[in-house]
Amino acid sequence: MSYAPSAAVLERIDRAVAAYPERSAALLPVLRLIQEESGWVPPAAEVWAADKLGLNPVRVREVLSFYTMFRRRPAGRTVVQVCRNLSCTLAGAEEVIAALRRELGLGDGADTTADGAVTLVAVECLGNCDHAPCLQIDGVDRGPVTRDSAAAIVRELRGR
Repeated sequence: MSYAPSAAVLERIDRAVAAYPERSAALLPVLRLIQEESGWVPPAAEVWAADKLGLNPVRVREVLSFYTMFRRRPAGRTVVQVCRNLSCTLAGAEEVIAALRRELGLGDGADTTADGAVTLVAVECLGNCDHAPCLQIDGVDRGPVTRDSAAAIVRELRGR
Protein backbone atom coordinates (compact mmCIF):
# COMPACT_ATOMS: atom_id res chain seq x y z
CA MET A 1 0.00 0.00 0.00
CA SER A 2 1.39 3.39 -0.95
CA TYR A 3 0.35 6.97 -0.50
CA ALA A 4 0.61 9.91 -2.85
CA PRO A 5 -1.10 13.26 -2.25
CA SER A 6 -2.87 14.99 -5.09
CA ALA A 7 -0.83 17.50 -7.09
CA ALA A 8 -2.65 20.39 -5.41
CA VAL A 9 -1.95 19.07 -1.91
CA LEU A 10 1.66 18.24 -2.78
CA GLU A 11 2.10 21.86 -3.86
CA ARG A 12 0.68 23.06 -0.52
CA ILE A 13 2.91 20.60 1.36
CA ASP A 14 5.98 21.85 -0.51
CA ARG A 15 5.07 25.46 0.38
CA ALA A 16 4.61 24.47 4.05
CA VAL A 17 7.97 22.69 4.14
CA ALA A 18 9.69 25.69 2.52
CA ALA A 19 8.38 27.96 5.29
CA TYR A 20 10.52 26.21 7.94
CA PRO A 21 14.29 26.39 8.36
CA GLU A 22 14.34 22.61 9.01
CA ARG A 23 12.18 20.23 7.00
CA SER A 24 11.23 18.19 10.07
CA ALA A 25 9.58 21.24 11.68
CA ALA A 26 6.83 21.11 9.05
CA LEU A 27 5.45 17.81 10.39
CA LEU A 28 2.24 19.21 11.91
CA PRO A 29 1.24 21.24 8.84
CA VAL A 30 2.07 18.30 6.55
CA LEU A 31 -0.06 15.91 8.60
CA ARG A 32 -2.90 18.44 8.68
CA LEU A 33 -2.83 18.73 4.88
CA ILE A 34 -2.79 14.95 4.47
CA GLN A 35 -5.76 14.61 6.80
CA GLU A 36 -7.57 17.48 5.11
CA GLU A 37 -7.39 15.60 1.82
CA SER A 38 -7.88 12.03 3.05
CA GLY A 39 -10.09 12.55 6.09
CA TRP A 40 -7.49 10.72 8.19
CA VAL A 41 -3.76 9.88 8.13
CA PRO A 42 -3.37 6.37 6.71
CA PRO A 43 -0.31 4.28 7.68
CA ALA A 44 1.14 4.67 4.19
CA ALA A 45 0.87 8.45 4.55
CA GLU A 46 2.82 8.25 7.82
CA VAL A 47 5.69 6.60 5.95
CA TRP A 48 5.39 9.08 3.08
CA ALA A 49 5.49 12.08 5.46
CA ALA A 50 8.50 10.64 7.31
CA ASP A 51 10.37 10.18 4.04
CA LYS A 52 9.37 13.64 2.79
CA LEU A 53 10.62 15.31 5.99
CA GLY A 54 13.66 13.11 6.66
CA LEU A 55 12.18 11.66 9.85
CA ASN A 56 12.01 8.22 11.35
CA PRO A 57 8.46 6.88 10.82
CA VAL A 58 8.25 6.27 14.59
CA ARG A 59 8.47 10.04 15.14
CA VAL A 60 5.46 10.58 12.87
CA ARG A 61 3.52 7.90 14.78
CA GLU A 62 4.46 9.57 18.09
CA VAL A 63 3.04 12.88 16.90
CA LEU A 64 -0.13 11.26 15.52
CA SER A 65 -0.77 9.40 18.77
CA PHE A 66 -0.16 12.52 20.90
CA TYR A 67 -2.36 15.07 19.13
CA THR A 68 -6.08 14.30 19.23
CA MET A 69 -6.71 16.50 16.19
CA PHE A 70 -5.24 13.78 13.99
CA ARG A 71 -7.20 10.66 13.08
CA ARG A 72 -5.45 7.36 12.44
CA ARG A 73 -8.70 5.75 11.28
CA PRO A 74 -11.39 6.96 8.90
CA ALA A 75 -14.00 9.06 10.64
CA GLY A 76 -17.73 9.34 10.21
CA ARG A 77 -19.32 12.14 8.22
CA THR A 78 -19.83 14.02 11.51
CA VAL A 79 -17.18 14.12 14.23
CA VAL A 80 -18.22 14.75 17.84
CA GLN A 81 -15.38 15.52 20.24
CA VAL A 82 -16.13 15.53 23.96
CA CYS A 83 -13.69 17.18 26.34
CA ARG A 84 -12.67 14.98 29.24
CA ASN A 85 -10.09 17.23 30.87
CA LEU A 86 -10.34 18.19 34.53
CA SER A 87 -12.99 20.92 34.34
CA CYS A 88 -15.24 18.89 32.07
CA THR A 89 -14.76 15.64 33.97
CA LEU A 90 -15.65 17.30 37.25
CA ALA A 91 -18.76 18.75 35.57
CA GLY A 92 -19.91 15.35 34.27
CA ALA A 93 -18.13 14.67 30.97
CA GLU A 94 -17.91 10.92 31.60
CA GLU A 95 -21.70 10.78 31.99
CA VAL A 96 -22.10 12.75 28.76
CA ILE A 97 -19.74 10.39 26.92
CA ALA A 98 -21.59 7.34 28.24
CA ALA A 99 -24.96 8.83 27.23
CA LEU A 100 -23.71 9.69 23.75
CA ARG A 101 -22.25 6.18 23.31
CA ARG A 102 -25.54 4.65 24.41
CA GLU A 103 -27.68 6.93 22.20
CA LEU A 104 -25.41 6.37 19.19
CA GLY A 105 -25.38 2.61 19.75
CA LEU A 106 -21.60 2.42 20.04
CA GLY A 107 -20.44 -0.85 21.56
CA ASP A 108 -17.23 -1.41 23.47
CA GLY A 109 -14.24 -0.14 21.54
CA ALA A 110 -16.31 1.34 18.69
CA ASP A 111 -16.00 5.03 17.98
CA THR A 112 -17.94 5.27 14.71
CA THR A 113 -21.56 4.31 14.17
CA ALA A 114 -22.20 1.28 11.97
CA ASP A 115 -23.61 3.49 9.21
CA GLY A 116 -20.50 5.71 9.24
CA ALA A 117 -22.55 8.77 10.14
CA VAL A 118 -20.95 9.80 13.45
CA THR A 119 -17.56 9.38 15.09
CA LEU A 120 -17.34 10.05 18.83
CA VAL A 121 -13.94 11.01 20.25
CA ALA A 122 -12.99 11.84 23.82
CA VAL A 123 -10.28 14.54 23.77
CA GLU A 124 -8.14 16.12 26.44
CA CYS A 125 -9.18 19.74 26.06
CA LEU A 126 -11.32 21.87 23.78
CA GLY A 127 -10.41 25.14 25.50
CA ASN A 128 -14.01 25.84 26.47
CA CYS A 129 -13.80 25.28 30.23
CA ASP A 130 -16.35 27.96 31.07
CA HIS A 131 -18.97 25.81 29.30
CA ALA A 132 -18.02 22.49 30.92
CA PRO A 133 -18.75 19.81 30.08
CA CYS A 134 -18.38 20.78 26.46
CA LEU A 135 -18.15 19.16 23.10
CA GLN A 136 -17.60 20.09 19.48
CA ILE A 137 -19.60 18.92 16.51
CA ASP A 138 -17.48 19.27 13.39
CA GLY A 139 -15.47 21.98 15.13
CA VAL A 140 -18.46 23.97 16.47
CA ASP A 141 -18.49 24.37 20.27
CA ARG A 142 -21.48 23.23 22.31
CA GLY A 143 -21.87 23.39 26.04
CA PRO A 144 -22.53 22.99 28.73
CA VAL A 145 -23.89 19.58 27.79
CA THR A 146 -25.68 17.24 30.18
CA ARG A 147 -26.40 13.54 30.15
CA ASP A 148 -30.00 14.45 29.31
CA SER A 149 -29.18 16.83 26.48
CA ALA A 150 -27.02 14.12 24.84
CA ALA A 151 -30.18 12.41 23.52
CA ALA A 152 -31.31 15.67 21.88
CA ILE A 153 -27.88 16.10 20.31
CA VAL A 154 -28.05 12.60 18.83
CA ARG A 155 -31.55 13.29 17.43
CA GLU A 156 -30.17 16.47 15.88
CA LEU A 157 -27.28 14.55 14.33
CA ARG A 158 -29.58 11.88 12.93
CA GLY A 159 -31.67 14.61 11.32
CA ARG A 160 -28.72 15.86 9.25
